[in-house]
Amino acid sequence: MITDTMVFDIRKRIKDHLVAKRIHRTRLVTKDGHCNIEFNNMNYSNHLAFLIDFWTTFVELRWRFVLFYFIAISTLSWGFFGLLWFWVAQSNGDLSWQNPPLDHIPCVLNITGLTEAFLYSLETQTTIGYGERAITAFCPGAVALLIVQSLIGTIINSFLCGAIIAKISLPKKRAKTIMFSEKAVICPKKDILCLMIRVANLRRTLMIGSQIYGKLLRTTISPSGETVILHQMNVEFMVEAMKDNLFFVCPLTLYHVIEKASPFYEMAVDTLHKQEFELVVFLDGTAESTSSACQVRTSFIPQEIMWGYSFLPIISRSKEGKYRVDFSNFSKVTPVATAHCGYCFYKVPGHHLHSIPGTDSRGLELIDIEPSV
Repeated sequence: MITDTMVFDIRKRIKDHLVAKRIHRTRLVTKDGHCNIEFNNMNYSNHLAFLIDFWTTFVELRWRFVLFYFIAISTLSWGFFGLLWFWVAQSNGDLSWQNPPLDHIPCVLNITGLTEAFLYSLETQTTIGYGERAITAFCPGAVALLIVQSLIGTIINSFLCGAIIAKISLPKKRAKTIMFSEKAVICPKKDILCLMIRVANLRRTLMIGSQIYGKLLRTTISPSGETVILHQMNVEFMVEAMKDNLFFVCPLTLYHVIEKASPFYEMAVDTLHKQEFELVVFLDGTAESTSSACQVRTSFIPQEIMWGYSFLPIISRSKEGKYRVDFSNFSKVTPVATAHCGYCFYKVPGHHLHSIPGTDSRGLELIDIEPSV
């Protein structure tokens, strides 16, 4: 029997699914860093540019297409040269249906049909050489064909193997091990109002020369009345007093100071979620193990920014002196007293604060740490 509670729950799930789908569709940058954009009405010259830059085009293909082209190109090249070897054997009268005399000297030993020609082509191009089929020195055309196939086969194998290695080692794979918090928070930090985001490096190897910055994307109207889609505004982030060359050995909290020049200065706790914008955060760095530069991206919409909350601590130190990171609290927040807006925080200190009773984090253990001498 279906109750009213079950119907309400189903409707709520459907509504949440539709809202999540709409949010995903309207994002320019998804949470995992993919750009939600498509190009239409491209002319022929633009498509030709992709063919000219065939190396980048091939490396950026999906794996299923790369594997398909790898198999197709290899098989077609074996088949093409197999037909040429069959033509050489036929021209020299080596085939079985041509009834060659007993003292006949073939161009290639043991090629009596199309199947044997294909197998010899495969063995030549892959340098297998089973020993049953071998070229003789009495056919200059066969010698020239052997040289041509060896050179072309080397080029094909080098290109395909190089593309696969390049695709495996793409820097964006390294970006998969960089994690951002699901939410951003706004709260006071050392007498300034900050927007904070967490980022963590899941590998022990560092990201050298890491730089963090952001872009606020929104639709604006210029003084002349022109509507600007995806107008970009710079949003500077820092870690404590650093902006460049982050020591990215443990999870970091990124701070954006909400001051008069900040696009968040005019926003308030009751108007933030009514805004329409997208905060895109970028982290650039060089992987220590591969020396390849990579960029990690994520985005936050107003519904993912929590005003009046702060992140729970996740780093502690044991009595043995080891530092521990509790990733279960990576995106968890706790309410803190925060001004309703940036103007209230700086112009009316101590007033217009809202506070929600918080709860203790039971996932953390208090550890007595002796002060260093």
